[in-house]
Amino acid sequence: MRILLVEDDEMLGSAVRDHLAAHGHAVDWTTHLASSSDARATTAYELVLLDLNLPDGKGLNFVRSLRKAGDPVPVIIISAMDQLTTRIDGLNAGADDYLVKPFDLGELIARVTAVARRYAGHPNPLLEIGPLSIDHARRTATVDGATLDLTAREWAVLDKLSQHPGVMVSRSQLKDALFAFGAEVESNAVEVYVSRLRKKIGYPLIQTSRGLGYRLANP
Repeated sequence: MRILLVEDDEMLGSAVRDHLAAHGHAVDWTTHLASSSDARATTAYELVLLDLNLPDGKGLNFVRSLRKAGDPVPVIIISAMDQLTTRIDGLNAGADDYLVKPFDLGELIARVTAVARRYAGHPNPLLEIGPLSIDHARRTATVDGATLDLTAREWAVLDKLSQHPGVMVSRSQLKDALFAFGAEVESNAVEVYVSRLRKKIGYPLIQTSRGLGYRLANP
């Protein structure tokens, strides 16, 4: 999943970025609202993690501007402001969740997964396609009951394809889900991870349309 992290605390920002990356997410980290708006203008993010007090403005105004423009990207506020009125204001402004600092990184991953699942139209975390079973809540997959040993990026490919089974996902969309800005990317990186994933789950389950992309077979 491609995530925009807006957080001016260097220590927390780096910890969140690294933890999300370790779970297969591509994270672009900004510390100001201005640079966040620039990033949003050029990249289709699947989720925004947003602090409220930033050097150049208030995070709530950023959320309101997204919703006023009709942008449905899910937003999770991460803030040390724990007053009930502030949490209510955040949700009323259009945020999807509110996580109070300090928080456990494991809980953050769980909330990111839950919000993304709702937006993908799969409130049920379990998806079964033939012999393949995908548990989005636990971020695991099995084939005929045997648990697959997937790397973070192999999981990222499977997660992206499984959001809409049967729907074509372009190579560029997979690349965006795998790599953040500035990452060194080999020209055949997407093909490499798709190939590795295919070998683990079974070739017929991932279909290729030359020049278009890949899709996961329908349930």
